[in-house]
Amino acid sequence: MGVHFGVSTFFVFCLLVLSANAREFRITARPGSDITGELSKLFKEACACVDRSTVLIPKGEFRLGEIEMMGPCKAPIVIVLQGTVRADGNVNGKDYWIAFRRITNFRLNGGGIFDGEGNASWRANNCHKTSLTQCKRLPISIRFDYITDGKVRDITSLDAKNFHINVIGAKNLTFEDVRIIAPDESPNTDGIHVGRSDGIKIINTNIKTGDDCISVGDGMKNLLVEGVSCGPGHGISIGSLGLYGHEEDVTGIRVVNCTLRNTDNGVRIKTWPSAACSTTASGISFENIMLHNVSNPILIDQEYCPWNRCNKNKPSTIKLVDIKFKNIRGTSGNKDAVKLLCSKAFPCKNVEIGDIDIKYTGKDGPATFQCCNISPKLVGKQCPKACSSPLTKAPGH
Repeated sequence: MGVHFGVSTFFVFCLLVLSANAREFRITARPGSDITGELSKLFKEACACVDRSTVLIPKGEFRLGEIEMMGPCKAPIVIVLQGTVRADGNVNGKDYWIAFRRITNFRLNGGGIFDGEGNASWRANNCHKTSLTQCKRLPISIRFDYITDGKVRDITSLDAKNFHINVIGAKNLTFEDVRIIAPDESPNTDGIHVGRSDGIKIINTNIKTGDDCISVGDGMKNLLVEGVSCGPGHGISIGSLGLYGHEEDVTGIRVVNCTLRNTDNGVRIKTWPSAACSTTASGISFENIMLHNVSNPILIDQEYCPWNRCNKNKPSTIKLVDIKFKNIRGTSGNKDAVKLLCSKAFPCKNVEIGDIDIKYTGKDGPATFQCCNISPKLVGKQCPKACSSPLTKAPGH
């Protein structure tokens, strides 16, 4: 007589088989050691496995130099960081500290800390003094390049020299319960920058940094930002767009149920005048956003030109279409509660403003709502009154 397995019994049996085939590769260096060479070796061995594998960095503090972990791998791979890895002070090497590249079925978790040791390097950031093509580029802390079907969960990025996390060319990649920390005066330390990717989720993540908490570059499709706490920082930004030629369209961006505290901007879209390309950003929604002392809470700025490095006399050629700002409420840190400054060459189209309630109690109040080259569709309540205020200069960073 054959043995009969029920569905649940068979499922448990399969899990046991998968677990038995999984392999673990563990860092054996003593705390305080440089693990760059050992980690590189272990990753290559794990990547070559035909079964699911885990690379474990145990509790303790370790030094880690520039490292690239490159796929494709033969089976799913998990990186577990339980301890802390610290970068060195090198600012003259590659454009990254840690790079995960071309990996499918990838996981990174473990509760550990990536410490970029950026404090000493921020003084080398001269991008606010010179052109973007000439300024000194500091290394990005963690790059995720061309990752497919991945999840990054329960890690901390601390004091990045440049961007904390950069994503390009990814498909179906989720960030959840990630913590990003840097001082509010740290330059160019964007929390998570995403571009030219499809199906990215950033969920239940806490970001405190010196630049955009989340920034969205060209070519981004189908991004969900949900349950994110941002501040200090420069808010949640689409763009800037239009600085470079051959940029790609942005579409399907949803920012929902997020909280911003003491940020220099709230939710914004920014494009360069005299843009080097003509692309479209469409299907963008900001919904259920709580504000606590947020300057420039709602902003479309198609005259974005920090440090006057462009020709403002040439209007932006980036088209903004199908944009929604809904159920955004709280307090503003300045009187410019809502500022919608669209391009004279290509006015914003199909912009919906619904249930806005932003208060400002400063001496130069009341709060203002400014519009230029836009006729928004109004739904529900708008406080301050929509498009009722004279135009003033847009913020420059």
